[in-house]
Amino acid sequence: MNAPTAEVAHQLAELDSLFALQRMAFQGNPNPPAGERQAQLAAVCRLLLENAETIGAAISVDFGHRSAYETQLLEIFPSLQGAKHAKAHVAKWMRPERRSVSVWFQPGRARVVKQPVGVVGVIVPWNYPLYLAVGPLVSALAAGNRVLIKMSELTPHFGQVFAQLVGRYFPQEEVAVINGAVEVAQAFAAKPFDHLLFTGSTAVGHQVMRAAADNLTPVTLELGGKSPAIIAPDFPIGVAAPRILFGKCLNAGQTCIAPDYVLLPEAQIEAFIDAARKEVRRLYPEGVGSVDYSAVISARHYSRLQGYLDDAASKGAQTTVLAGGASPSARKFAPTIVTGVNDEMRLMQEEIFGPLLPVLGYRNLDEARRYVANHPRPLALYYFDYDAARIEQMLNATIAGGVTVNDTIFHIAQDDLPFGGAGSSGMGQYHGAEGFNTFSKRKGVFLQSRLNAAWMLKPPFGQRIDRLLKFMLR
Repeated sequence: MNAPTAEVAHQLAELDSLFALQRMAFQGNPNPPAGERQAQLAAVCRLLLENAETIGAAISVDFGHRSAYETQLLEIFPSLQGAKHAKAHVAKWMRPERRSVSVWFQPGRARVVKQPVGVVGVIVPWNYPLYLAVGPLVSALAAGNRVLIKMSELTPHFGQVFAQLVGRYFPQEEVAVINGAVEVAQAFAAKPFDHLLFTGSTAVGHQVMRAAADNLTPVTLELGGKSPAIIAPDFPIGVAAPRILFGKCLNAGQTCIAPDYVLLPEAQIEAFIDAARKEVRRLYPEGVGSVDYSAVISARHYSRLQGYLDDAASKGAQTTVLAGGASPSARKFAPTIVTGVNDEMRLMQEEIFGPLLPVLGYRNLDEARRYVANHPRPLALYYFDYDAARIEQMLNATIAGGVTVNDTIFHIAQDDLPFGGAGSSGMGQYHGAEGFNTFSKRKGVFLQSRLNAAWMLKPPFGQRIDRLLKFMLR
């Protein structure tokens, strides 16, 4: 194995130093009071509000272009709302919970107390580098922890900006940011954190979980997958298509909960394509050259998306480009519908993570439900229907990390809903109270009464315990 470069060696040494610093700081203050946590959450809010323009510019540099409005809507706004929600509720979340005590152990008392777990590690992906750093940070701080954040090597400009901003608003013993390439990420995942949250691909999620297993580190994995959008037979295509295309085109489809494919009645495929084309032209009248349309993060990912299309075409699929102006040099990939697809094609096997949208026809709704149930569980599911009974049937028949009914994306923005995957799309959850619980140790406590009957359960055993056990076990 080659020796690390001087830069990597410095980053690894910084990681070791910061981890030791935070662990020592936690030992000195293992359960911060509500006021201290609220002050930290207020600092997160100030960081976001006072530096929104700087954050948007840095992210746009990394992407090659991303609309400042998208960054404000998709990253700064939900991050700010999440921090405000936690600040308003953290004192309530911290309260011990009273629990019942069996009649055999009364008048003792029982309760559940919530403690910080310690030092939390957060590994951030490139697609929403602010939101997917701040979301876990807010949950971990609300729970009273110290936090180390590893930024993606694909967003180096924002990574450096975010490290500087965090250093301005937080001492390193509370929150710190690490940048670096794959070697640093691997070393980060191998640290004995008290909890590790990773957002990214399923393939890398396997590696992170293996590394964490060596330390028995609890993990939360947010992995994505192929999130379906299902349109019921009598739901208006003119309503469903614009809502699906909005969710698909945000960030040029580089969203873990973007609609990955559409299931709809066979006879309505052409109507869906027409409605989708109209909506994309309305959203981006200048085509993909529009300032509101984002670039693909890197040339490698642009080639990956083109490879999906080439593979599908070679196996009989048809494509419909919904907007003009595709530009490989600017990494602007046009929204494209793909029909005639099957499970042998790569774009139906892998998470697309781009503006390609396979559309599949079904003969009846049961067929659509079976298709989803027979594939890996998605991070999100979108169902379009006005029939309450069928909505409940769909919710009961499918398992997904989260669901939006009659729209896309918006369940992730509800601060009081948990967010997390299922099966191959992840494990564990955060946001709101569930995030607080994820990064807390919920400790059961029994308080023995001064006067109690525990002596009856102790040796020496004899007739007394025989009579007692007969009574207890009857």
